[in-house]
Amino acid sequence: MDGDRISSESPMHHKSKKIKTTHQIETPEDGETLNLPPEIIMEILSRLPVKSLLKFRCVSKSWLSLISSSQFIKTHLKNSTNNAILSSHRLVLTICNPHFDLKLCSVQSLMFEHLTLVSDVDYPKKNPHRAVWIVGSCNGLICIAIDENDMFLWNPSTRTSKKLPPAAVKMKQGFYYIWGFGYNEFDDDYKVVGIFSVFGNGCVYESVVKVYSLRTNSWKRIEDFKGGIPLDDSGKFASGKLHFPATQGMLDSKWDIVSLDLKSEVYGIVEQPNYGEGPFDSSLGVLGGCICVLCDYQKTQADLWVLKEYGIKESWTKVVTIPYIDDPGKYLYSHPLCMLPNGEILLVFGMQLVVYNPKDNCFRHPETGNLGPFLEADIYVESLPVFSRALKPGLEWCCDQDLLQQEMESQIICKSDD
Repeated sequence: MDGDRISSESPMHHKSKKIKTTHQIETPEDGETLNLPPEIIMEILSRLPVKSLLKFRCVSKSWLSLISSSQFIKTHLKNSTNNAILSSHRLVLTICNPHFDLKLCSVQSLMFEHLTLVSDVDYPKKNPHRAVWIVGSCNGLICIAIDENDMFLWNPSTRTSKKLPPAAVKMKQGFYYIWGFGYNEFDDDYKVVGIFSVFGNGCVYESVVKVYSLRTNSWKRIEDFKGGIPLDDSGKFASGKLHFPATQGMLDSKWDIVSLDLKSEVYGIVEQPNYGEGPFDSSLGVLGGCICVLCDYQKTQADLWVLKEYGIKESWTKVVTIPYIDDPGKYLYSHPLCMLPNGEILLVFGMQLVVYNPKDNCFRHPETGNLGPFLEADIYVESLPVFSRALKPGLEWCCDQDLLQQEMESQIICKSDD
């Protein structure tokens, strides 16, 4: 029947209406086209890196619509986050000597390859004379602070950023501030929390807490910090809440984990396990989406505890004990950055990256090119512009010229597709 037209009265006409819509892909060898169902196209594309997807938006109007859809973005982020070989995970390193800078490298390369290349990156308001640090990361977005004045939400994968308005807090001289960054899934909203603290007359502690909402592009004040005096450490995001270590007094060496629910904006306390006897230092972190605590026993070993089921104290589990290497009195371990299914752990020791293998009880130092001493390291997952769903109409993100050119090309191609 090749070349025959099907009449609207023909039975074949009604039968053809039941056939699923397909996408055509031309094979390079023989020029033939493959007809694939949309769900197969979605499955294939959702496992590709962001860099490729940004280019593939120019293929056709249907691909642009698919890759830009909220469902695709969610699926792609889930696949990237759960990737066992960490192909979409990146490390962002904070440099402060000889000048301030940020650098990026592949976590997959650090864990599986002999040499890892570290690349420069253009972050918002980049200036070698202005201090930059990472507040936190969530769904591929990174919150960065520049000096004491500017804060940005930044997607390194798409090279887009959003400058936050000033928090406009007035407090007594000598106040200090703590930041946290996370996501309210219920309202599809990214939030930045600022805790501004000061000790007044008679060492009375005072605080002001403000929350920035990306959806409204504004700050609002909420209830003052509850649960003690927050330590000078960024909030850790897990299970829809930010978590801050806080002591009950200036001389108290122990600290509680104070949570702030980003939906209800209500404080709480996360119960901790019995870490054991003996003096130890501890630090709060997040590993694989779970709250974790690293306990350092007199710099001889470090125990890693993970809260595997949020809200259930009995689910705290000591997953590994890490012995110390080199001079144990010189540096402390950071909380782990990631853990492979085989148990290997990536963490920072001093100003260098180390990988510990608990099965062999051995360490290795990933070889990195053009990386000197660094101040801290944070991990994020490459993602598409997840912020587009949370952004209220009228708010714009800054993007670089290369990305703007890609957007123009995709629009031109899509118009020719119509």
